Amino acid sequence: MLWHRTMMAHVHNDDPDLTARQMAILLTVYLEAPPHTVRGLAEQLGVTKPVITRALDTMGTLGFVTRRRDERDRRNVLVQRTVEGSEYLERLGQLIASKSEGLAS
Repeated sequence: MLWHRTMMAHVHNDDPDLTARQMAILLTVYLEAPPHTVRGLAEQLGVTKPVITRALDTMGTLGFVTRRRDERDRRNVLVQRTVEGSEYLERLGQLIASKSEGLAS
C-alpha cells in the first residue's frame, strides 16, 4: 500500500522516473560508504559492468552521479554522489514519509 501510494504520487511530480535497477544503484551509491566503482557495483548487484554503465549513463545525464577515473588504479571508474542526486533522494524520502502517514493506524 505504501509503495503504491508513493509511486502514484511520484509519477505525478516532475522528478524523473528511474528503473528499479537504477534506483538500486543510486541507493547503493548514496547509502553505502564510498568509494564506489563500476566493477564493485556490478559485483554487488550481480550484473555485468555494461549494465551498470548504461544505468550510470542515464543517471549521469540526470545529474544524479558523476564518474571519473581512479588516479591510483586507472582501470577503475569511480562513481560519485552529486548535490542533484542527494536532493532527488531527499524529495523521494519526504514523499515516502508523507504517504506513510495514517498507514500505521
